[in-house]
Amino acid sequence: METTDKKCVYVLEDNSNIADIIEFLLVEELYEVKVCKNVNTFWKEMREHTPDMIVLDVILPDGNGLDICTKLKRDVRTHHIPVMMMSANNHLSKVKSKCEAESYINKPFDLNDFMQRVDYYSHVAL
Repeated sequence: METTDKKCVYVLEDNSNIADIIEFLLVEELYEVKVCKNVNTFWKEMREHTPDMIVLDVILPDGNGLDICTKLKRDVRTHHIPVMMMSANNHLSKVKSKCEAESYINKPFDLNDFMQRVDYYSHVAL
């Protein structure tokens, strides 16, 4: 397996249009990206590689991004990975009270704002 200096971002988003836009943005900015459409795929990928940052949707077909965030933050192996929660249907204050993510963004989001957050959190050592 080749080594890379690229930062790796996992994106758990079931909406194909949103996932495609995020993947395109991140690849254009030279990130390594792994898009997961469901929770099972996400956990399988997490067993194989630890990303530099995770972007989680709240509402998923087979789970809840808040539960995933909580599990990640409680696990000694993953608590250091920055998490950005995305939500179209939840008020951010509600999401913040249930999850210890480093960042929260409402959908639809400003693309520049999204990239600034990813750039910041994927390069911060927590």
